[in-house]
Amino acid sequence: MSKNIPKPESRSRRLSHTLPAKLNEATFAPSILASDFANLERELKKVERAGCRWVHVDVMDGHFVPNLTLGPPVFRCLKQAVPDLFYDTHLMVENPLPLAREFIAAGSSLVTIHIEACKDPVALCRFLRRQRVRVGVSIRPRTPTRVLMPVLKLVDLVLIMTVEPGFGGQELLPRTLGKIRELKHLRELEKLQFLIQADGGINESNIRLVAAAGAEVLVMGTTVFRNGEVVENVKRLRQILAAPNNGDQPPKLTEP
Repeated sequence: MSKNIPKPESRSRRLSHTLPAKLNEATFAPSILASDFANLERELKKVERAGCRWVHVDVMDGHFVPNLTLGPPVFRCLKQAVPDLFYDTHLMVENPLPLAREFIAAGSSLVTIHIEACKDPVALCRFLRRQRVRVGVSIRPRTPTRVLMPVLKLVDLVLIMTVEPGFGGQELLPRTLGKIRELKHLRELEKLQFLIQADGGINESNIRLVAAAGAEVLVMGTTVFRNGEVVENVKRLRQILAAPNNGDQPPKLTEP
């Protein structure tokens, strides 16, 4: 193990966060990056009322991506205010270990690191697995899926960025759907159990295509929080995904 990674805690410690999603069953993960930051607690309660349990929290450091978002102190307040949600912390940072530890201490349910930002992703994933937290790994659109091979047996989730990370409101890059299909095939071939998450540009016009490609966890920001009508927006998205298919075969919804 790399000398920069702390020694793992006891292997006897069990994960304390149940994943609110299953293989081949779609679930929504509203991204609070697109919410009203002046009223984050209210926004999260809207997400709860919409029947969503999974919340995506984008953490940016201004270095790995050209933007800054919230840190552990703000997140800790959100967790205390709305404690029953599953908080998926997506670390878009150059040095993920220090912030990973802080967000775990603040109550993160799942920590996703970018493989491009890790000197030793295997060691870091092994360390995180001992911290009573779910572990995810992500790649940017231009990163080949083959770089994920060493960590696939160590993670609960793989996030395929369907836009370049750093900003919300971008259009989905069609070529990333091929990465999702490739990853799903690899999961079946290796008989693994990680979830596939897609993040970026998912909206009413392409949600069925993303789900049909093989993504179970669909991260959406602008599409969910548009006009502050979270409950109505989520209801419409569910209806679109659940509509009779025309050959695209999207997975069924796990949420009501």
